[in-house]
Amino acid sequence: MPLSMTGYATSKHQDDSCEVVCEIKSVNHRFLELSIKPNDINNKLDSFIRNTLKKRVERGAIDIRFKYNLSQAYSYSVNKESLLNLKKILSQLTIVNSQNISLSDIKNFPGIFETNEKNKIPETVIKKTFLEALDEFMKDKSREGIKIQKVFNKKIKTINDSINKLQKQIPVINKKRMSLLSSKVKQLKLELDADKLSQEAVMLILKYDVAEELERIIFHIESMKKELSLKKTKGKKVDFILQELFRETNTLAVKIDRPSLKGMALDMKLAVEEMREQAQNLE
Repeated sequence: MPLSMTGYATSKHQDDSCEVVCEIKSVNHRFLELSIKPNDINNKLDSFIRNTLKKRVERGAIDIRFKYNLSQAYSYSVNKESLLNLKKILSQLTIVNSQNISLSDIKNFPGIFETNEKNKIPETVIKKTFLEALDEFMKDKSREGIKIQKVFNKKIKTINDSINKLQKQIPVINKKRMSLLSSKVKQLKLELDADKLSQEAVMLILKYDVAEELERIIFHIESMKKELSLKKTKGKKVDFILQELFRETNTLAVKIDRPSLKGMALDMKLAVEEMREQAQNLE
C-alpha cells in the first residue's frame, strides 16, 4: 500500500499539572529530514523521537513541534536543620516557653519552610503524546496514499483500455498497408516479384510496428501494479517504472501515424505524466 510523504496530525495531553501538545507535519523530500522544536529537548528524548520515526518513515521533510503549558503547582518541604537550630535558640531563652510554640509562630521565620515550584514535565508524558501523534500521522499518510492509488488505478485503466483498442486495430492497419502497397505497385506498373514485394511490405510494417512497445508498456504496468500492492510501496521504484513507461508511450506516439490511433497514444502518454506528478508524493 502506498504512503504519501505529506501528512499532518496533532495529539494533546492534559492533566491537573500540565498540558502538552505535539504537532507533526511533513512535505515532500528526496530523503528523510527531521526538525524537532523546541530545541531544548534533552538528547535522550531527541534520540528516542528520531529513532522511532526512522523505523516508520523513510522519506520526507518532517517537522515536529511540542507546546507546553504548566499549571501553577508547588511542593513544600521543611528545612530540618534550620528548625532544630531555631528550637535550640528558643530553649535557651528563659522568657519563651518552647513547648507552647505553634506553627503560626514560626511560619514566617526565614529558612524554615521551603517552597518549590514544579516546572518540569515528565518525560513519559512527552513520549506518550508524541507516540499518539505519530500513530495519527501515519494514518493520515495512509489516507493520502489511498487517494494517490485511486488516481493510479484510474490512469492504469485508461492505458489498458487504449492498449486493448490498439492491439485490435494494429493488425487491421498492417493489412491495409500491404494492400495499399500492392495497389501503388500496380498503379505505377512496377515489375516486382512476389519476394521483393513481400520484403518491401515487411520493411514498411516494421517501420510503424508498435508490438514491442505495447508489450513493454504492459510489462511496466504489471510491474507497477505489483509494487503498489506491496505492504510498503517504494516511491522511488514507482518513479523509475514511470520513467520507463513514459519513454515507451513517447515512442509509441511517434511511431503511430494514424490520427485516430495517435490520439490514443497521446492519451496514454498524458496518463503516465499525471501518474508521475502523483508519484512525487509517494514515500
